[in-house]
Amino acid sequence: MISLYPLRFRPLLRHYIWGGDQLATRLQKPVPAGQTCAESWEICDRGDDQSVVEAGGLTGTTLGDLVRERPSEIFGRQPAPERFPLLLKFLDARHTLSVQVHPNDRQAALLAPPDLGKTEAWVVLAAEPEAVIYAGLLPGVDAEQLQRAIDAGRCAECLFRLQPRVGDCIFLPAGTVHALGEGLLVAEIQQASDTTYRLFDWNRVGADGQPRPLHVREALSVIDFARGPVRPQTPQPTDRAHVERLVACDRFVLERVQVEQPIALGGDGRFHVLAVLSGAVTVAGDASTAPLQAGDSILLPAAVGETAIQPAPRAVLLDAYLP
Repeated sequence: MISLYPLRFRPLLRHYIWGGDQLATRLQKPVPAGQTCAESWEICDRGDDQSVVEAGGLTGTTLGDLVRERPSEIFGRQPAPERFPLLLKFLDARHTLSVQVHPNDRQAALLAPPDLGKTEAWVVLAAEPEAVIYAGLLPGVDAEQLQRAIDAGRCAECLFRLQPRVGDCIFLPAGTVHALGEGLLVAEIQQASDTTYRLFDWNRVGADGQPRPLHVREALSVIDFARGPVRPQTPQPTDRAHVERLVACDRFVLERVQVEQPIALGGDGRFHVLAVLSGAVTVAGDASTAPLQAGDSILLPAAVGETAIQPAPRAVLLDAYLP
């Protein structure tokens, strides 16, 4: 059996009406010429949506196969779930996304078929000067007020809006109403769910000339009306000078790693999902001959152990793992 090593995967590209060209131009994703692209799913194990290893002796193997066949090597000391629990993606919003909300684990488990909830976090990679993020409801907004605003086509009047800066992290627990505004490129780490309830779509039509479906009843049933406005996370120091913690919740931990000299990651008995935000790094044991560049990602299975990371000459990484 081939020993596990740091795993690179082929991106899964998603073409939605709000996508742009930055995934191709800034992050070098393999978008066909002349096409826009909204999302690049980097590490995913969700039904038929499978990340496939693209280098080394395991080339062609899906992440789902590895989770089923070699769970202890992927998850180490942590209990092995039925599928890989996190999904890493990059999003390019040339146009504003719909106003939406996601259920939590308890609510999603009641669906047919059952799903995970969707708690997520965005890290801003690029932002046009007037770009905004809608994150949370304004204080005092209740279900009745929100329903009236949706019916009148004025949902935005109920939403908290902020102007993000590059580097900001926006944490969106399940039940939080949100929308990514136009002119933003973000990295997202989330639970491996795609259950989305669309509250409002800015009175626009889809590619077929028809309004996209809304799920207002379902959305209102899962919104946490007590949550209120969401502001950028305040990064927290850790016991490692080059690492700051952006999110620590019951579903994942997300850290930002500044790499200006060789460091080591992993070796703590759990997997690590790494994404390069800027610069470049070489990862020991990587089967690819090319450094990881901005927009690239890699999975360190628990069995790989402590892994040397060499900057070229410096880089900023995201590191996501289970608590």
